[in-house]
Amino acid sequence: MRSVLHGMARARHVPLYRLPPQEARAAYDKAANVLEPPAPQLARVQDLHIPARDGAALPARLYAPSHAKLPVLLYLHGGGFTIGSVDSHDTLCRILAVRAGCAVVSLGYRLAPEHRFPTAVHDAWDATQWLAANGAALGVDAQRLAVGGDSAGGTLATVCATLARDAGLPLRLQLLFYPGCAARPEARSHGRYHQGLILEQAHIEYFFGQYIDDAEREDWRFAPLETPDVEGVAPAWFGLAECDPLVDDAIAYADKLRAAGVDVALEIYRGVTHEFIKMGRALPEARQAHADAAAALQHALQA
Repeated sequence: MRSVLHGMARARHVPLYRLPPQEARAAYDKAANVLEPPAPQLARVQDLHIPARDGAALPARLYAPSHAKLPVLLYLHGGGFTIGSVDSHDTLCRILAVRAGCAVVSLGYRLAPEHRFPTAVHDAWDATQWLAANGAALGVDAQRLAVGGDSAGGTLATVCATLARDAGLPLRLQLLFYPGCAARPEARSHGRYHQGLILEQAHIEYFFGQYIDDAEREDWRFAPLETPDVEGVAPAWFGLAECDPLVDDAIAYADKLRAAGVDVALEIYRGVTHEFIKMGRALPEARQAHADAAAALQHALQA
């Protein structure tokens, strides 16, 4: 991890928080796969569109290791609600599909600042409901459905799990790579890891400033730790980075779920930072996280 950080420092790239959002997206997408392992080839890769409640057509991509009727994960990419795309997380979704033996649908939800809170929440939940209702037409088994994501996408996945509970839509698992869970950067990890480790406090302020008004930050759909009641939500698997400003908040949310009787598994990958799961070519911890997440998915979806 230190070698990766040194290499990034030598490259002298302009920090994303100093770029306009459109340029930040382009820079992130350009670098997104540099440290990924080779992308697995799959039997089925299909671009599609999912309708949102306001009539927008959201880009999505279906991955499947075979043409069988497989259980399915809806994947929500990270990027602070401002950057990231289906393409930036293409390799990760391929890996999860192959390793877990399931289909993965990756959603290109709409981004800030063009689309501020709660548009991303609406898009994620609309896609969850659409996939549950239209899985058969896609050739997947939406009776065995999970939601997941990394960082901001993990936040959206937790929200979808709560909304699914309220709607009576059964989910097998919420798969959460270092999700954002708190309204404010108050936990100790924010002070300990706020600078020099991929996700800096300046990035967090930049992304959230694009996405949400300060007065709305206690809304549970932005900060899952504010959710009034999490009893009965889907089981959760957390994959966290030790050296991440968000780690303490995610642990606190896992504890909140456990206290409500939710089945929770949690792994903390030592010595790595936020974004590490997209560095599988350089970090054995990323490859281990891929294997652990896939095992959790396989266990939940095949049961």
